[in-house]
Amino acid sequence: MERMRGMDASFFYMETPDMHMHVTGVMILDPATREGGYSYEAVKESFTERLHLMPPFRRRPVFVPFGLGHPVMIEDESFSIDQHIRRIGCPQPGGMAELAELVGDIASRQLDRSHPLWELTVIEGLENGHVALVSKMHHAVIDGASGADLMANLFDLSPQPEPLAQPDEEWQGESAPSDAALVARALAQQLTSPARMVRTITKTARSVVDVVNQVRAGSDAAMPLTAPNTRFNGALTPHRSVAFGRTDLEDMKFVKQAFGVKVNDVVLACSTYALRRWLQENDELPDKPLIASVPVSVRTEEQQGEMGNRVSSMFAALPVQEADAVEQLLYINKRMNSAKELHNALGADMLQDWSEFFGPAIFTRAMRAYSGMKLADRHRPIHNLVISNVPGPPIPLYTGGAKVEAVYPMGPLVMGAGINITVLSNMGHVDIGVIACRELVPNVADIPERFIEGLGVLKKEAEERLGKAPASSGA
Repeated sequence: MERMRGMDASFFYMETPDMHMHVTGVMILDPATREGGYSYEAVKESFTERLHLMPPFRRRPVFVPFGLGHPVMIEDESFSIDQHIRRIGCPQPGGMAELAELVGDIASRQLDRSHPLWELTVIEGLENGHVALVSKMHHAVIDGASGADLMANLFDLSPQPEPLAQPDEEWQGESAPSDAALVARALAQQLTSPARMVRTITKTARSVVDVVNQVRAGSDAAMPLTAPNTRFNGALTPHRSVAFGRTDLEDMKFVKQAFGVKVNDVVLACSTYALRRWLQENDELPDKPLIASVPVSVRTEEQQGEMGNRVSSMFAALPVQEADAVEQLLYINKRMNSAKELHNALGADMLQDWSEFFGPAIFTRAMRAYSGMKLADRHRPIHNLVISNVPGPPIPLYTGGAKVEAVYPMGPLVMGAGINITVLSNMGHVDIGVIACRELVPNVADIPERFIEGLGVLKKEAEERLGKAPASSGA
């Protein structure tokens, strides 16, 4: 039994019937590399023999009565792999549009908290004989970095890997603690809270002074609550739609080199181009920048490999009011440097510190009231959307003997922001996953298409600047 950290538990408290706090991932597999071809039973067997490498897959939460403390995680003695893996067929012709419709439906349903917080849907019948694995895992268990570490245990470097070593001791489940034991544990934890609260308040006060000094000195970093209203900002519904895109990592690196920026700046610039075009086509282009929340891993070297959340956020200004793609990129580069300075002044672990003191009962009721009363429709957005850039594997990978052709990760939507864009570099490609609130964002497939178009515009400008084209990735 292990008590959840406040940051991890906060994703439970944030969750409402309309705001699902799970992370969705889509892997496209080519079973042609597997000896004997595709087999659903082989997929289950591959997951089963690796469960000891993925501890969260057999742990479930137990909640403290009356919300007196953060939940604990226990080894689920009733765990069954059949509760977590299922198979369905893709409507024909089995293209990416049909897959996206299925994934949107899967992402629209919350995970069952009475079981370990994950599920896997195997989608058969894709074109070219491909198969998709659609995973859902609760954000209370993983962030981007820990999720990548966890899922790495599913991959092999060849279609015929060496047999996997199994643990010496057989896994054992554990019974849930009694309500009395949970309450006693929570009350004992609270005895240490006053001293910790004083330290956190003191640390926060110093950080706030540093931030105020930076703002007074003329920092041009993006700030929350300065975002314009758009049609994709408002109260969420439970329904999700998704879209996929793919482009070339070498093109992105070429643009980075030509303009002396970072890859993340290029990702934000392509997102800006895509959102500008989308807003123009829907007659809603604002005259000021959008504000994007950009998740940032704050894991120290000692914390690498730990499960759970070690994440903070920066705010990025996306100049959709600017027509020129290069000017968008340079604008973003300049202000992201300021955003990093502001983030450092505030303190990377600020959210981690304060999350330990969130009252579960009050936080949960407040979020449900906020969602139920649709208050996100009544105030200026805190931010317009979330954009994540995740580094992926540079080499070919396999799972169950099948080659991994593409990986599309998608984070959760947060109240008031109806779009999440996540890009992942993957074997020389950039895989783009977009998830959106279906009612707030029509034509979601246009966004990754415009993202790719924006990179093409920047590539052309980069070629003119350097007088050459990027080298082929060979992918």
